[in-house]
Amino acid sequence: MASSQIRLKIFPGVRCLFDKLVQVKVEGLAPHKLVELRSRLVDDKEVIFKASALYQADKKGLVDVSSAPSLGGSYTGVEPMGLWWSMAPETPHRKLVKKNVVTPTVVEIAAHNVVTGEMIASETNQREYMMEGMRRIPVREGRVRGVLFIPPGEGPFPGIVDLYTFGGGLSEQRASLLANKGFVVLALAYYGYQDLPKNPKRLDLEYFEEAVNYLQHHPKVGGPEVGIISISHSGALALSMSSFLTCIKATVCINGCNANTVFPLHYKDIVIPPLPLLMENIQMTQSGVIDITDVTPDPTVGKNRASLIPIERADCNFLFAVSEDDRNWSSALFAKQAAEMLKSHGRESFQVVSYPEAGHLLEVPHMPFCPSSFHAALGRAVVFGGQPKAHSGAQLDLWERVQEFFKRHLNDKST
Repeated sequence: MASSQIRLKIFPGVRCLFDKLVQVKVEGLAPHKLVELRSRLVDDKEVIFKASALYQADKKGLVDVSSAPSLGGSYTGVEPMGLWWSMAPETPHRKLVKKNVVTPTVVEIAAHNVVTGEMIASETNQREYMMEGMRRIPVREGRVRGVLFIPPGEGPFPGIVDLYTFGGGLSEQRASLLANKGFVVLALAYYGYQDLPKNPKRLDLEYFEEAVNYLQHHPKVGGPEVGIISISHSGALALSMSSFLTCIKATVCINGCNANTVFPLHYKDIVIPPLPLLMENIQMTQSGVIDITDVTPDPTVGKNRASLIPIERADCNFLFAVSEDDRNWSSALFAKQAAEMLKSHGRESFQVVSYPEAGHLLEVPHMPFCPSSFHAALGRAVVFGGQPKAHSGAQLDLWERVQEFFKRHLNDKST
């Protein structure tokens, strides 16, 4: 195998936005020769992620990952982006962290001789978060803390609040990528960030109202109505904002709960207590990671109803996305209950999308699958569920649905 003749190429180029699909080809191999492809990245916390796959060259000595099946390794079958989404951390229970979205996530793709292990060709894929001309503006307005992403162009653009926290802090990945689609997106922190409380005793909806007001009145935002995208714990916050704030037009709730959890939620003279967790329902998996699927009780039963978010008050459009193998909590049940509540009050402006074999953390396309990670509320690693290939497909589908949902409801003044 003459490595000097072998080339690994990435099309359409080595630089692209993180959510874009690329094509990997290896040329110059011996006909029908086996080759191992490996991917590797190091995230902002120095955690190494890796994947590998075995391919067989065709009669011309070519491997085209977009059409050839992987014969083994981290995944099998035809998976054009398998080398990305199947990457697993060397340090257990870690998810990919990208704190600085100004710089790309660099993924090394290499072809290796399956007999000797020798690297015979390589290339890097630089996966960007911000398109050229995008503005990233840190926000410190009154109490509001976060980062605003403004796409290039005159505008005005629809405004979206992105509620993504993973144990506090701020994640900018989804917000920046969504802004590339023609939205002004405010990645909003609400605890554990800058001077915000690290361990809050309560959450005040007035803080989120202040953030929405800031976004509404930004000169690049065409308003006055805005959208919200949320996941996990922030789902209840998104539903609460939709219920109490009249300017919310479109809300995406990904694997959220229809009741308040963790912190008491205050709005003016209203207090919504958190659901009491059933800690006795924690189970230990064979791998030593805890399973908390049944820790969050049914919020429609008995005294738990005090924690329900009154979404019957909401006058907006909802997209509920749920994973059927969500092991963080029963997100499919919660979405069903929310839909039934809306229906019972004559509201039909909602959609529920369900993904079999997907796990809790539905993120942007091609994000490495995260089956377990540290849970801030419990202080230890928990299992999140899902099967890697199905989960990856769900992320691709949901990303397109989210864009279409916001474009339809935030641009159409008649809905």
